[in-house]
Amino acid sequence: MLDDIQAAIPLGFFLSFMIGPVFFVLLETSAIKGFRAAIAFNAGVIIADIIFLFIAYFSSFQLLENLSNQPGLYVFGGMILLVYGVVTFLKKPKKDCDDPKDLKPKKQSDYISLFVKGFLLNFINIGVLVFWLGVIIIVGPSLNNDPDRILIFFATMLIVYFITDMFKILLAKQLRRKLTPERIQLVKKGLGVVLVICGLVMITKGFLPKDKLNIQDGIEKIREQ
Repeated sequence: MLDDIQAAIPLGFFLSFMIGPVFFVLLETSAIKGFRAAIAFNAGVIIADIIFLFIAYFSSFQLLENLSNQPGLYVFGGMILLVYGVVTFLKKPKKDCDDPKDLKPKKQSDYISLFVKGFLLNFINIGVLVFWLGVIIIVGPSLNNDPDRILIFFATMLIVYFITDMFKILLAKQLRRKLTPERIQLVKKGLGVVLVICGLVMITKGFLPKDKLNIQDGIEKIREQ
């Protein structure tokens, strides 16, 4: 069991630093809206990951093959990210939010909306599901496909992921003191550009020839190395 935990720790750390829309939105949420807001957002992300893990574990190769044959899923998720990025970039600041303190969530519903935002932003990214499928297919045999060992491995991985995100949130929060309304707008516009780029990348994957999008072959190559 100890060996499984030790093997999961670096993967959890690596997962926390995977560059994607969630990574940047988490940092932006922490810097602008504060620690609790970022935790609410990150909780939604983690729940989406857990759901993806269950889907990946109980469907495995069959789902992987279906994803390879449905590149439209990438286009759909990419379009949502693209639209969200454009809206974020073009959205004008509210006149009553000149002070960064006014951007902090004030009601429980604000935290719930951040939770939902984190969940949906992670859930629409089909690449996250592909990642979990790949990890399960690669790691499962080394754990003898033992459900208890798999549970410990992925629980450790997600715990390390969450703890690492906590440090990222705390570091990003330190930037809050230097934020002015103008800088907040620059951060939001920068985030909008990042989301547009991520959306375009996903859409491009959807239009790649099927042989270029053969996920299973890619994972098999990783296993052979």
